[in-house]
Amino acid sequence: MVMRRRVADFEGERARLLRIGYRMLGSLSEAEDVVQDAWLRFAAVEGEIEVAAAYLTRVVTRLCLDRLKSARMRREAYVGPWLPEPLIGAVEPAEATADDVTLTLMLALERLSPLERAAFLLHDIFDVPLREVAVVLGREPASVRQLASRARRHVQVARPRYSVDAAEGGRIARAFFEATRDGDTAALSALLAEEVEIHTDGGGHVRAFRNVVRGRDAILRAYASFARKTSQAPVLLRMAAIDGLPGFVSRDGREVLQTTALAIRDGRIAAIYIVRNPEKLGKVEAFTRP
Repeated sequence: MVMRRRVADFEGERARLLRIGYRMLGSLSEAEDVVQDAWLRFAAVEGEIEVAAAYLTRVVTRLCLDRLKSARMRREAYVGPWLPEPLIGAVEPAEATADDVTLTLMLALERLSPLERAAFLLHDIFDVPLREVAVVLGREPASVRQLASRARRHVQVARPRYSVDAAEGGRIARAFFEATRDGDTAALSALLAEEVEIHTDGGGHVRAFRNVVRGRDAILRAYASFARKTSQAPVLLRMAAIDGLPGFVSRDGREVLQTTALAIRDGRIAAIYIVRNPEKLGKVEAFTRP
């Protein structure tokens, strides 16, 4: 009876725990590992657990904090720009779109300390009361309030201040794909903001820009150079919202799978986020198979 209730409690929290893990780590596969570890600890506890949700939140957060220490070391040695593992459509954990954490905000979270990141996510995004966050982090409530406030100031510019209509975002994303596929420099230029930037995550495994490319002219030159070096046009697999941003999944002329997410401001593309690292696209790859 106790184990049956434990299973029911855990399954009721699984989706939320996955969201916490993913937002903390930027990796769905690592979040799944953390949630599985949390289940093993949860199942092994003897006696009653007064509030299962609070216990599981505490365990998942602390496991994520442990992982963030080694993750930061790995990212310092990462080849080229690092981007979170992309979440699209049916490969998202259930209810993943219940918060307003977009890819741009997740990148802003990377600039926070692990404790700031945890305090901000738990309190501001997942609505965990400050006193409970203090218990999770093993800090005094006043200290946690300062952590969350400091994090809030750092990420304020990355919070969504405007909304892009889904249809409009999809139209711009499709137009962007078609312009790059056709090598239409004029059409591409008209879509890009002057200070646009492109982040391409290949992880050293596939061809990608090793640095962030900034400015419309530089990006036009980069796409023109890329088009000259491949004889086959990219193939669109599906339009999709990727980490809350309009985008699409495609294969390039060399059959490399990639996701492209677009940050749009005032009707122009302000940032382009491309994930080509095959280690981050396993779930996307499975989702695109017939």
